[in-house]
Amino acid sequence: MSLHSAAANAGQAEPVPIGEHLRQWRLRRHLSQLDLAEDAEISTRHLSFVETGRAAPSRDMVLKLAERLDVPLRERNVLLVAAGFAPAFPQRPLDDPALKSARAAIEWMLRAHEPNPALAYDRHWNLVSANRMVAPLLASVPQRLLTPPVNIMRLAFHPEALARHTVNVAEWCGHLLERLHRQCELTADPGLITLYEELKSYPIPARSAPLPPDGVAIPFKLRFGGDVLSFMSATMIFGTPVDVTLSELALETFFPADEFTAERMRVLAASLR
Repeated sequence: MSLHSAAANAGQAEPVPIGEHLRQWRLRRHLSQLDLAEDAEISTRHLSFVETGRAAPSRDMVLKLAERLDVPLRERNVLLVAAGFAPAFPQRPLDDPALKSARAAIEWMLRAHEPNPALAYDRHWNLVSANRMVAPLLASVPQRLLTPPVNIMRLAFHPEALARHTVNVAEWCGHLLERLHRQCELTADPGLITLYEELKSYPIPARSAPLPPDGVAIPFKLRFGGDVLSFMSATMIFGTPVDVTLSELALETFFPADEFTAERMRVLAASLR
C-alpha cells in the first residue's frame, strides 16, 4: 500500500468496517492470511470471514490480532471502535497527574545526558522538551521557525534552519527521510505522511557517494561557531506503555562522534552555568 493510498484511507469519511481495517494492517505488514492466522492461532477460514465481514470478531480477538500486527495503541482503539467496542487505551495529556512519573523520567534523562544535547518529541516530531544544550545549537535559526509547535524534522530540512549549517546534509537528511518513510508505512498516520511530503519538497541534494565501508553510523555534522561538531544519535521509547500519549513519546539523544566534539560540548556546558 502506497503512502498516498494510506493517507486517503485514513482520511476517508465513511466508517471502515473492522474486517477492512484488519486487512489493511495485514497488507501493510506484508503478511498473508495464512501467516497472520498461524501467528494468532486461529484458522485461515475464520480470519477470511472476519476480513470479509462474514464473522464478527470478539474484543479479545481484535486485541490479539492488533498485537500480532504490531498496530500502534492509537490505532488499536480505532479497531475496537470499528468492531463495536469501547477504546481500551487511555490518551491522557502529558500534564495529567497519571503521567507525572513519566514526565519526571523524561526530564531526568534529558538533564542526565548533558553536556550533550537531547530532546523529547511526540508522534509528529513536535518538540515536547529539551535539555539546555539544544538551544545554543539552534541560535542561528530564525525565531519564526522556533515558535511552538516546533517540528524538529522541519528544522533539519528547512533551508533557513539547520540544513544550511549541516555539513553532510544529503546523508543526514536522507537518513531522516528514510526513517520517516518507515514510520509512515508502519503507522499510516496522515500527519506523518503530510510531513513526509513536505520534507521531500525542500531543496536537499541527493547523496553523491556511498557511505564509507568503515562507518558505524551516519553522523550529524553541524557547523557551530566556526567549528564542525559531529554527533551520533540514539532513540529511546518507553517500554510496555498502555497510554496512547506515552506510547508515542520518544527521546533523541546525541553523543559526540569524536573527542573534539566532546570537549567542545563540555566547554559550552560550562559557559551556560
